[in-house]
Amino acid sequence: MATIAAMSSRGQIVLPVSIRRKLNLGEGSQFLVVTDNENILLKPVKDPSLDEFYSLIEKAQKTAAELGLTEDDLNAEIKAMRAENRK
Repeated sequence: MATIAAMSSRGQIVLPVSIRRKLNLGEGSQFLVVTDNENILLKPVKDPSLDEFYSLIEKAQKTAAELGLTEDDLNAEIKAMRAENRK
């Protein structure tokens, strides 16, 4: 589906109603905006469901176990990253 949209003086673009309906987008919908210096991609950002969240946690725990990481290892890494981000 292709449509032409114009940008306002404030940098706003209205997404066509057919696209908003198809993707179930409403007021307050958030988007990841990516460019390769020629194209712009808008990717809707949606909160994961609880099932998806728990699935991600399970995968992370499995990966950590496979790598032999302990809870202390992970806490130390989190602490180091937080210190790095404060610089």
